[in-house]
Amino acid sequence: MRFDFKNLQDRKRRYIIGLTFLFLSISLIGLAFSKEGRSSFDEAKTEILLRKLGHQLLLQSADSTSRVLPIERITPDEYRIRFEQHITFQPDSLLNTAKDLLAEDPFTRHYIVNVLNCATNAVAYGFAIAGEKEDDIVPCLGREQTSGCYIIAIKFKQAEKSTTKGVYILGSLSALAFVCFALFRPSSLQKTAKDDQPTAVFNFGSVQFDPHEKQLRINNECIDLTRTEARLMHIFALSPNETITRSQLQKEIWEDEGVIVGRSLDMFISKLRKKLETVPDINIIVVRGKGYKLESRV
Repeated sequence: MRFDFKNLQDRKRRYIIGLTFLFLSISLIGLAFSKEGRSSFDEAKTEILLRKLGHQLLLQSADSTSRVLPIERITPDEYRIRFEQHITFQPDSLLNTAKDLLAEDPFTRHYIVNVLNCATNAVAYGFAIAGEKEDDIVPCLGREQTSGCYIIAIKFKQAEKSTTKGVYILGSLSALAFVCFALFRPSSLQKTAKDDQPTAVFNFGSVQFDPHEKQLRINNECIDLTRTEARLMHIFALSPNETITRSQLQKEIWEDEGVIVGRSLDMFISKLRKKLETVPDINIIVVRGKGYKLESRV
């Protein structure tokens, strides 16, 4: 009897497509009944954690009788804690207490805390927790603040926006189309020339920047960069000798992630400068009143 290999291959393809349809259908049903973002329960839990934070600050201020006033919700991701009486605080204690309490909730692990003066709304102290310790911004520890009327303002990173069911369906159909193309594409298209793929490494004389590895190579020495430093360097490398405004840098580094930390930009620029200081032909300079420029003379 003659064995029909072509028929067997067609049956395998139909079997794979059937499984793909089944998998996508199950996924769509699950997504249709799932809930994304924060529920009212999660929001209530956040307010309780913030009230507990206010309580701990009062205890650290040797106040066990006055009240933490009702938590104010300014926006869906921004809250304020007010107190009945004046308080004093240690930046170290405020930082450690906030990290311990807010780590209990997966929705409150990325945030900015500002201590505001009640009368002027001026920032007396602040810090940012960005999810990675190396990108946290924590200034001025160890300095006890004077007693006064303070407001604790906390802004959380925005939750991912819910996606409509139509987008899920479109994405699933796109995935199905890709699977069908992968199964039935001509053999001439199945071979890829991986060697032709760009390396995306930037060269500036003796300096080589690899954004994927987050590394600077200077005279065969590898210098590791943090995620934020690598993102800044990538922006500069794409536009050498061109002025990039502060607002553009802040938007691309922080605002697109829902977190705005204006004062930290200068700090990360300074860190990059130090890592490039051994190379005389490349430097990040300040363009007064505008922003920064990666000046390359090679």
